[in-house]
Amino acid sequence: MKPIEIEEICSDSNPETICGFIAIVGRPNVGKSSLLNSILGKKVSITSFRPQTTRYQVLGIKTQDNIQTVYVDTPGIHLGAKKALNRQMNKIAHQALIDVNAVVFMVEALKWTDEDEHICKTLKNTQCPLIVALNKIDLVPDKGALLSFIEKISQLLPTAQIMPLSVKKQIQVNELENLCRSYLPASPFYFPEDQIINHSEQFHISEIVREKLMRLLEKEIPYATSVQVETLEHKKHLIHVNALIWVEREGQKRVVIGEKGSKLREIGIKAREDLERYYGKKVCLKLWVKVNESWSDNMHALHSLGYVAS
Repeated sequence: MKPIEIEEICSDSNPETICGFIAIVGRPNVGKSSLLNSILGKKVSITSFRPQTTRYQVLGIKTQDNIQTVYVDTPGIHLGAKKALNRQMNKIAHQALIDVNAVVFMVEALKWTDEDEHICKTLKNTQCPLIVALNKIDLVPDKGALLSFIEKISQLLPTAQIMPLSVKKQIQVNELENLCRSYLPASPFYFPEDQIINHSEQFHISEIVREKLMRLLEKEIPYATSVQVETLEHKKHLIHVNALIWVEREGQKRVVIGEKGSKLREIGIKAREDLERYYGKKVCLKLWVKVNESWSDNMHALHSLGYVAS
């Protein structure tokens, strides 16, 4: 996580304000981004049924009265990271553990994997407070099994606070939020009170388009795509957006476009609908598809697409 410079702290901050950082970590597809969206009450981090949907570190900022909580949503930590993109995602996730006030380790109830074990071993060395959020408890009919699973987690991480919850059903999400706040120190706010995300508009738009790629394309093709916003123009009642979808092979380009442009049209419609809900006005979204061979294993390409910080 990039250190915050003193100049970035709001100069008119109330000295009685409370502010700090909460990292949300876990293996892919356990609900980290869904949790962040639920807490903020707004979609700032994309989601899909596919693992490794989140590729960047996203800061979700919630300011309520005199408390500002900065949630650090990370890519899922996964084993066997072979490509440069996957290695960079793991690096981002591990760096999020540095200089935070507490860590939320998200785990799927009754499902403990080798990736969970790897993260657990990493978290044993952290010095900050640790909360284990057991997600999807609404899918567990056997509460005895859930209690046994909680006991297992408490033995592995004896200093952790364990919070069973369901993001989808909004069970104990508010309680988790209150627990996170309890670990924040007295501090000036780091961000303006009306800011809810650390990234640019272009980033948010590109992520909305990439979410539709993740949801609408089959097999491994979504993992070979990236999105780059080329132009963004705001008018009184309309927003114009031109964006490029990058793929790694010509065959993937044909799949993304679809027969007579049908798949690209569907992706564009779904993305535009989300953007219009977000902005509250009409959006004109134009998409193109281009090939950049093996971009996901090329550090120069990852740098140009924003995956690696300058």
